[in-house]
Amino acid sequence: MEILVASAVGVLTAAGIYLILRRRSFPVILGLSLVSYAVNVFLFATGRLMTNAPAILNKYEEVAYTDPLPQALVLTAIVISFGMTAVVVMIALGAYLSSQDDRINLSDDDAKAGEDA
Repeated sequence: MEILVASAVGVLTAAGIYLILRRRSFPVILGLSLVSYAVNVFLFATGRLMTNAPAILNKYEEVAYTDPLPQALVLTAIVISFGMTAVVVMIALGAYLSSQDDRINLSDDDAKAGEDA
């Protein structure tokens, strides 16, 4: 189970970074979303991956439990990333409507700095 989750985090991160490096605004937004999903899955996995285990302690018997804190953090992160994605999509849509193109243009100074590196 851990190998599957670790692989999913790696694939989501790799795909997200690839999309972030594109020169169009919509793939960049999708890449940021994929990276945030990878972070959410990673945070969720830190709370012990167990199936059919309660998220609370039982004081009468010794049972395995999952940590509820990462679950709460992931839920909060999902809500925040959904709101941020909506804001970024609206900004990108406004930029597209004003220029009729969603390319990310580099200035001459940025292009020269990239060539020197």
